[in-house]
Amino acid sequence: MRRGLRLLGTVLVVCGFGAVGWAVVVWRWQDPFTALYTKIQQHRLAAQYDHLVAGYEPPRLQSAGLATVRLAIVQEARRYRLATHRGEAIGRIVVPRLHLNMVLVDGTDHGSLEKGPGRDLRSYMPGEGRLVYIAGHRTTFLAPFSHIERLRPGDSVVLRMPYATFVYRIRRHRIVAADDLSVLRSPRHELVELQACHPRFFATHRYVVYALPVKVLPADGPAYAVKAIATR
Repeated sequence: MRRGLRLLGTVLVVCGFGAVGWAVVVWRWQDPFTALYTKIQQHRLAAQYDHLVAGYEPPRLQSAGLATVRLAIVQEARRYRLATHRGEAIGRIVVPRLHLNMVLVDGTDHGSLEKGPGRDLRSYMPGEGRLVYIAGHRTTFLAPFSHIERLRPGDSVVLRMPYATFVYRIRRHRIVAADDLSVLRSPRHELVELQACHPRFFATHRYVVYALPVKVLPADGPAYAVKAIATR
């Protein structure tokens, strides 16, 4: 009996150390098993997106005036949003501070976010002049927003879409309750919000980073700057 109890105690101690070690690995880096799944999905999405871009015909705007170019981008962004579907690749998100360069998925449901960072379907596409809301995991599925708290004002966020590339600068962040839907209320101007659960390993709150557009590079047209607007 004593030998059995000693054996059980040893097993429990080993399991305890293993659990602590696993928690440290996930905290410091990420869950390697779900990361592998997302890597496979990202590879598939990258091929899907490259095929989409290869066959995409953006509006020809090389000789157009600035007002015409701006209007064309708004119209193309809306058309693109209406043509996309949940779980599909819609673009790329690049955040240098986070060493992030991943395919952007349409949707923030569980299945979509397992593939990569996703655009909330209740928000808009880059270029429509409204809210672009993007969510991502912090500890699992490649953890694209693992260290979202490291972002600082002035850091860049780049969204590459088939019709244009959009450059944003981070302005601020805030932490809200998980059920606070006010973050999905769109202003009357372009605004990117990056969102992740907060704190890590919990989902009681959301860490939201705000970024404003500074430059637009149409796929077939002249680049133009965007005047900064104060966030709410």
